[in-house]
Amino acid sequence: MTRRRTKTLSDEDRSLWDEVKKTAIPLRASAKPVRHDQPVHLAPKAIERTEATKSLHQHIKEFELGSKAKTPKARHNLMPSISDDIMRAPLQMDHKKFGKMRRGKLAPEARIDLHGMTMAQAHPALTNFIISSHARGLRLVLVITGKGKDRDEGGPIPTRIGVLKNQVPHWLRSGPLRLLVMQVNEAHLSHGGSGAYYVYLRRSR
Repeated sequence: MTRRRTKTLSDEDRSLWDEVKKTAIPLRASAKPVRHDQPVHLAPKAIERTEATKSLHQHIKEFELGSKAKTPKARHNLMPSISDDIMRAPLQMDHKKFGKMRRGKLAPEARIDLHGMTMAQAHPALTNFIISSHARGLRLVLVITGKGKDRDEGGPIPTRIGVLKNQVPHWLRSGPLRLLVMQVNEAHLSHGGSGAYYVYLRRSR
């Protein structure tokens, strides 16, 4: 069994290899694992950053979103009030008679009190009252709604005060009632003020 001869570099190859080694860039030694039982030594800049972070956390206090917000004293409702809406309605009845009605000089011939009813109860009651009053030939009737209570719970959509107070004028202007009603206006103080409506009916044929 013959031994394999070890090949040796010639002087020319060795000289070439030495030149190659000069151009090589040595790799950095891998970082040694840090043991948990040994203290960690931070560089001065790292210590400064750590101290700055601690100081920042000391100045920042815990807070709850909206905790500093102030409760508005008054809600902003951009919709016109029902009183303004009624006042802008075109005048359909006689001007002089309308003035007397607004001043409480015309006595209502019949009245209905919807105060305390739910919308489901008030709507058919109002409808029946207006139809029967028109059939009897009455001209001026009084619808009492009450001013209502403020039940707005502060949500994003404002809730108007007085559900019936706001719904009754819409009911009188829609459906079959709009063919019977000529004019709607808030009552005079002597007949309930803003908690009631004058309803002037058309002549029955």
